Amino acid sequence: MRVLYLTHPAFYRHQAGPHHPERPARLGAVERGVVASGLEIERVEPPEADDHLLGLAHTSAYISGVRDVIAAGGGRFDPDTAAGPDSWEAAVRAAGSGPQAVRLLEGETDSVALLAVRPPGHHALRDRAMGFCLFNNAAITARYLQGRGRRVAIIDWDVHHGNGTDAEFEHDPDVFYISAHQWPYYPGTGAFDRVGAGPGKGYTINAALPAGTGGDVYRRLFREMVIPRLRRYAPDWILVSCGFDAHHLDPLAGLRLTEGDYHFMAEQLLEVVASNRILVFLEGGYDLDAIAGSTQAMLLGVAGRPYESSTPTQMSPASGHRALERLVDIHDRVSG
Repeated sequence: MRVLYLTHPAFYRHQAGPHHPERPARLGAVERGVVASGLEIERVEPPEADDHLLGLAHTSAYISGVRDVIAAGGGRFDPDTAAGPDSWEAAVRAAGSGPQAVRLLEGETDSVALLAVRPPGHHALRDRAMGFCLFNNAAITARYLQGRGRRVAIIDWDVHHGNGTDAEFEHDPDVFYISAHQWPYYPGTGAFDRVGAGPGKGYTINAALPAGTGGDVYRRLFREMVIPRLRRYAPDWILVSCGFDAHHLDPLAGLRLTEGDYHFMAEQLLEVVASNRILVFLEGGYDLDAIAGSTQAMLLGVAGRPYESSTPTQMSPASGHRALERLVDIHDRVSG
């Protein structure tokens, strides 16, 4: 198994502000996990996305506005989201990483792509930066794949709901969006009953889970809902918005996943597509040791290799199981 490891020095130069949790050291933690996996690594420097590629998921006015702010030395887009003078190259290389990975994986058989990029993307709307995100890297890649006639599933296991991705594909039956996130929590979207709309109804799953939920509920979610429904949907590609902030050590949230849970979720995807049709995008995650360990475990999972976690799967309160049962009931009624 070979890992196409897309990253670039520009991602270290993006500065979101002093003491900001979305900091360059996160990439060093990912690097530790990649090396610890023991898998064959091929490093790839992603190209810069042009305006046409960015425009697959963003308005031209928004793209120009982000460029102008950064060209003027940087600035703040909202209380959480900022850019520095070097952020443009980082943002457009992050946006260009997914299409580049697709082109490379199309000629591979026993590979997977890990996109260790900054800034992250899943909160970015078509015309608005938010949640540390400037451009929606996964959404741009999904639109790129659609242009090549491919069906896409996006699995988002960041602790925060990917509101930008959800909004982008709400009406689209050719992109199946599945998010498991803490609820209620930032950004305040992603309730159970957000299931898509119009022709896209039933092609969005929002697993809105209470604080304290652990890996036992996530494993049930994948076994009972995610994998069976993905099999029926039969995507050509799976994009993972891979936040490690649902880890029990993360300082910004209250879910309780372990490294072993990330291994489990990643390995389950192989029941739907081959590894060379999986792209893993770095989203959130702010405890460096948790990032490193979870990156290693996730890569071994998507490679179909064993992993022994030093921390047992955390058990959820009854509210976590009730939330899952409510989710199943909602989608049974939508599809029934």
